[in-house]
Amino acid sequence: MDMNELKRHALNVRRNIVQMVYDAQSGHPGGSLGCADILTYLYFVQMNINKDNVRTTDRDRFVLSKGHCSPAMYAILHEAGLLDEDLKTFRQINSKLQGHPNMNYVDGVDMSTGSLGQGVSTAVGMAIANKLDKNSHKVYALVGDGEAEEGIVWEALMAAAHYKLDNLCVIFDLNHLQIDGDVEDVIGPLPLAEKAKAFNAYVTECDGNDFESLAKAFAYFNEPKDGPTVIVANTVKGKGVSFMENNYAWHGSAPNEEQYNIAMQDLKEEN
Repeated sequence: MDMNELKRHALNVRRNIVQMVYDAQSGHPGGSLGCADILTYLYFVQMNINKDNVRTTDRDRFVLSKGHCSPAMYAILHEAGLLDEDLKTFRQINSKLQGHPNMNYVDGVDMSTGSLGQGVSTAVGMAIANKLDKNSHKVYALVGDGEAEEGIVWEALMAAAHYKLDNLCVIFDLNHLQIDGDVEDVIGPLPLAEKAKAFNAYVTECDGNDFESLAKAFAYFNEPKDGPTVIVANTVKGKGVSFMENNYAWHGSAPNEEQYNIAMQDLKEEN
């Protein structure tokens, strides 16, 4: 797909993220905006998923381990034509679009996530199941860097290497910020790449907000290996919205009307 077309999709995803959080006056815009390019590349280039196979096991799987970034999940499913639910219902009573994704209600949501760290274990289980079923499809998991402070993430990687899960790609969204501030000030999960290598994963790093860099990272995953791949994707929290970028205060805050207008103005054209 043309890079400019990918950028247009990512811009639409970001607009819908801001719109959903503003309409609901609740949600997590910062991390959602930051990972929009990763999800755009996954759903429009890398993954085998479409409207015809979304309700089957005959496709790639994606686990949003950082489940609080559900606005990004819903926005990309909508952009890819996989979600029929009105985005304006986000976080509303009786809506399928809950604050954390629910696999029982939304096609394309492969795991109900929100309890941080558990998405990687789920993805490992899916990858093992695919091996047992001789299903050649791939499994992808997106993990927050603050989430990487959870020990279960590393236990899951250890299992993935032990079982030689070459069909598994774990993506760390490294924006250096979590709800309480800089990740290094909270617990300090870095360096992620070196840790993943120590757990016998194949590791590459990229700019998670640049499609050419993402293309190289996923091309590395596509190469034959005998174990899981970890992509450490450096991103900007709040990417695309001037006052949200690199500001942990927007981890889980909704903009007021004035801020909403500024954000949508920022997202009128490519930044």
